Amino acid sequence: MQWRILFKKEMIESWRNKKWVWVPLVIILLAIIDPISNYYMPQIIESVGGFPDGTVLEFPEFAPPEAVLMSLGQLSSLGILVIVFMSMGTISGERKSGVSELILVKPVSHFNYITAKWTALLVLVWVSLFLGMLVSWYYTNILFGDLSFTAFLLIVFFYGLWYMLVVTLVIFYNTLFKNAGMVAFFTILTIMIMSIITQIFGHVLEWSPNNLTDHILKMLMTEDIPSQLVGSAGITIAISAALLVFSVIRFKNKAVL
Repeated sequence: MQWRILFKKEMIESWRNKKWVWVPLVIILLAIIDPISNYYMPQIIESVGGFPDGTVLEFPEFAPPEAVLMSLGQLSSLGILVIVFMSMGTISGERKSGVSELILVKPVSHFNYITAKWTALLVLVWVSLFLGMLVSWYYTNILFGDLSFTAFLLIVFFYGLWYMLVVTLVIFYNTLFKNAGMVAFFTILTIMIMSIITQIFGHVLEWSPNNLTDHILKMLMTEDIPSQLVGSAGITIAISAALLVFSVIRFKNKAVL
């Protein structure tokens, strides 16, 4: 009952802050902007004057998996920034204003407090991702070729795990800092460091969460779920679970201090 009340509070607050409006809209826009712009690039260039006479330029024809990769590329860069900036004050803002202390003065479990916020953010992010990739899947089928609905669901599930890790990182740093800017900075820094390490030691870090997008592309090309994708998914879930546990422990200890 306590957890449900806290979760409902977070959902209502997200609705009042219009997050349930602008976050899905931004994710949808990011998911479709590259596939549509690449498909209509010849018409776009022609409309602004075209190339000089005699210029011959052949535009590549993209297969459905490559079109999906364009969407995931935008969601992996700007999409992550949207998530981080949207959620960077989730706990730090309440700690800074004293709201969290007022809540925790009552017999409220630190576990319920953290996990309710985490779940509310995750629901918002996953719904936004589902809607964004649904629109991308729709335009992919119209412009580039058929992509099965099953493939679409698998993309949302596996890539949603990457977004889950991002959300968990944000929650973790929220328990460390009262300054929302510091939360955003260290979350983005951590993701960048993970990406650099994966690129350098990619031959031994095939199961790195940062490789989820590459493994998803392989899944679409082979029409089979590769073992590397399952491994990356498992590692991503494990890291997220560990970070969530550390977040509860850290927040509880810091609240006592």
